[in-house]
Amino acid sequence: MINRRAAVGLLSTSVLVSACGSTTVAAGRGDAPVVPARTPAPRTPARAAWRPIPGLGPETTAAIPGQARQAVVVTGRGRDSPVSTAVLYERTEAGWQSGQIWPAHNALHGWSGHHTAGDLRSPLGVYTLSDAGGLLADPGSRLSYDRSSGFVSPGTGFEGEPLAGSFDYVVAIDYNRRPGTSPLDWTRPLGLGRGGGIWIHVDHGGPTHGCVSIGKAHMKALLRALDPDRHPVVVLGYADWLAR
Repeated sequence: MINRRAAVGLLSTSVLVSACGSTTVAAGRGDAPVVPARTPAPRTPARAAWRPIPGLGPETTAAIPGQARQAVVVTGRGRDSPVSTAVLYERTEAGWQSGQIWPAHNALHGWSGHHTAGDLRSPLGVYTLSDAGGLLADPGSRLSYDRSSGFVSPGTGFEGEPLAGSFDYVVAIDYNRRPGTSPLDWTRPLGLGRGGGIWIHVDHGGPTHGCVSIGKAHMKALLRALDPDRHPVVVLGYADWLAR
């Protein structure tokens, strides 16, 4: 026969061992069960924000084709300024990764949303980059490269600077031209009145007629970097316009 004091002792020491090493104390008459504290679930780290191209507003960003994985962004100082910068961006899983900032020139009178032949303005917009060429040998371009003596630039620029060597390396901007042809091809789908022959070429130290120009070393680096499999584009405009 178990006396009353022994029964109480047995009740108070009865313990049930549950899974994962947690314990639950057996409840006696009128006692509420003791619920073990739960270990909080580990927090899932927040995914890093996707990086857009800085300086581009929603309208300009939307104009970049979804398949584009490279974008040369040329940002002008102002609507009527010939001074600009150029940056090659690469699209990654985390967003657009910036390259170096290169000093650049654009057309003498700045920019136009409706470029015409002889207006001395560079065309605003987003354009594909398909073909390259130059007076000098191919420096390692992955774009189709046309070496030709036709890439000559005689005379002087708007500030009296010599133009020789400006077309040593060029990348054709697909404005009013037929992609898949030499930059020297004169096919103009929009008509001759809308201009053409808009290139990225070697900087000669002053404004251009409509092209974008960067340093010779930067042109060689750009030619080696542009990859047709990454569907490169160029984004052209002055800062306020690009920010739309």
